[in-house]
Amino acid sequence: MHDKTERMTSVSTDDGAQPQKRTSSFDASAFIARNLRLLPVPGLANIQLYTAHSGSRLSRLGGTDPDAPAPYWAYGWGGGAVLARYIAENPHLLHGRRVLDLGTGSGLVAIVASKAGATSVVAADIDENAIAAARLNASVNGVEIDLVHTDLLDGPPPAVDIVLAGDLFYDEALAKRALAFLETCRAAGIDVLIGDPYRVPLPTEKLHCIAEYSVPDFGLGREGAEVRAGIFSLATVTDR
Repeated sequence: MHDKTERMTSVSTDDGAQPQKRTSSFDASAFIARNLRLLPVPGLANIQLYTAHSGSRLSRLGGTDPDAPAPYWAYGWGGGAVLARYIAENPHLLHGRRVLDLGTGSGLVAIVASKAGATSVVAADIDENAIAAARLNASVNGVEIDLVHTDLLDGPPPAVDIVLAGDLFYDEALAKRALAFLETCRAAGIDVLIGDPYRVPLPTEKLHCIAEYSVPDFGLGREGAEVRAGIFSLATVTDR
């Protein structure tokens, strides 16, 4: 299976136009709405997301910044897909609860959480373009989510009842930071649900798999190809 870094290197090129130097007047939301396609999510036909295609010119979003994050949010990944499916089929798990969608990307999981009846949904991401995309996607799907452009992994547990984490275990360094944060949340009494298609850095020895689905995953590199993905809770110390 390709990881996100490998896959995005091969698809995030545009139609030959050179990236432009970013200016304060650049409108990422307008760019996304103009260049991406609004498409239904596989398996969740009532949800639509702005999705990349071959003519999206996504490299322009990074401007000339060599450290600009790859536009992961513009594609469908297995961890977010499985988490969204599970929530859609079990809305009682989030009804009336405060939710954090960690690494929200497109906002898919946050949107489904809101539709499931969460009292509040905070969606966090370190990519400002992901925040712009999530805002557009939330509006299109008729929900309100609180968007936070920041890295929460080194901070204290948030004031929520449950943390949802899809596709955070594709890189070893990120996986270690994410696990430490999620364990801190769990120790503070916050529930944690993780969605992941069994990528190598996933710490399965510290998790309980509570459900599995076959879902599309862009990392496979084949249009519409599906992968086995799981929903996991954090195991307690006595369970390990």
